[in-house]
Amino acid sequence: MNKYDTYKETNHNWIGKIPKHWKIERLKYLTKLKKEYTDTGEEELLSVTEVRGIVKRKDLRENSETSSRSDDLVGYRLVEPGDLVNNIMLVWKRGLGVSPYKGVVSPAYSVFSFDEKCYSWYYNYLLRSEEYITEFRRNSTGIILSRLRLYDDSFGSVYAHYPPFEEQKIITHYLDKKTDQIDLLIEKIKKKIEIIKEQRITLINQCVTKGLDPKVEMKDSGIEWIGEIPKHWKAIPNKRIFLEYFGGSWGLDPEDDQKENLVRIIRVTEFNMETLSVPSDIPTIRSLELKSESKKYVKKNDLILEKSGGGEKTPVGRVVLVDKDLLYPTVNSNFTNICRPNLDIVHPRFVVYSLWSKYKDGQTLRNIKQTTGIQNLDLYGFMTELFVLPPIDEQIQISNYLYEQSNTTNDMIKKLSVKIELLKEYRKSLISSTVTGKVRVTEDMV
Repeated sequence: MNKYDTYKETNHNWIGKIPKHWKIERLKYLTKLKKEYTDTGEEELLSVTEVRGIVKRKDLRENSETSSRSDDLVGYRLVEPGDLVNNIMLVWKRGLGVSPYKGVVSPAYSVFSFDEKCYSWYYNYLLRSEEYITEFRRNSTGIILSRLRLYDDSFGSVYAHYPPFEEQKIITHYLDKKTDQIDLLIEKIKKKIEIIKEQRITLINQCVTKGLDPKVEMKDSGIEWIGEIPKHWKAIPNKRIFLEYFGGSWGLDPEDDQKENLVRIIRVTEFNMETLSVPSDIPTIRSLELKSESKKYVKKNDLILEKSGGGEKTPVGRVVLVDKDLLYPTVNSNFTNICRPNLDIVHPRFVVYSLWSKYKDGQTLRNIKQTTGIQNLDLYGFMTELFVLPPIDEQIQISNYLYEQSNTTNDMIKKLSVKIELLKEYRKSLISSTVTGKVRVTEDMV
């Protein structure tokens, strides 16, 4: 690791030592607050994001179908390429960045131009680094974290690294190259994870509709999306595989000193779609008066079906299995249904694999109704859908095989996810160490 020949103290603990020929300077001397506003509102609307910095608002995934009328933007702040934009309410959360675009931002934001001896893209790396975000948080005002504000005077009072201009450019170009390489590697790993997940779904679908024996005699299932199934299997409506199915409850907020009628509530946020299960320890506590023998209590081998909620990316209709005894009296939320399987004819894990296969294949979509922003599952339609049913001993065999394969797949995904996190940490460390002079970057490294 290259280091500079000599360093000097700065008398600022959070900055520490810097290369001897570098300077530090307050940001108010390196930037100038701009107060230029659009008269027409015809410019590109920009947004400040934590991860990507300054982006075009129309390119944000969640806003891809929304656009703002030009007359709505009159009075917005003008931004030129190379300007720094601060969302004063979110600087503590990396809500700032240098803009590559010409456009406008909310008048609640601050826009700064840089001194001519500042290379703006070096400062994009520097001011979004961990050290500076921590310092901005320290200089923000507010009682709680979510209410912190970094006003312009406080921003300007923060000291910043100030290397020679050419050195700023070399560091920036080096980081551009290295972060591109890291980001590309992260994307490759993410794509690999998606491929593994797709292969898992393909395997589940194959096993729950065709079985494990490739030589078994087949017959037409009468179900268009499934096609042929083993000759000795049969197809019955979903409702026939359950002894009963019923909605959940939400209950009331418990009193501070309440000790009775307390239950845990399983919400959709507890659904683990990697393992198709829920944890044994549920965090949400509510007050609900139930008899000790009430069927409402969730128990091992119950399936929990999401009946309300969902969205474009995750439609309603997901299902998970309670595969272990729960630690406390537990009820499912009112956005879900308990589906209690008939253990004489079905193995619960086989059921959850089969229903997950249907969901991922899009077969649940035809039973979704949406009149407002919330999707609702048509339970009658869902329960009349056909379920492919092997003999129970074969269900157990298939379930055990898929459980082992899923565990192997989940282990692979976890290891790949760890690699992604390590790369992200390395990226942060690389940026911090180079922009602050702890590591020397030379022209031949670019």
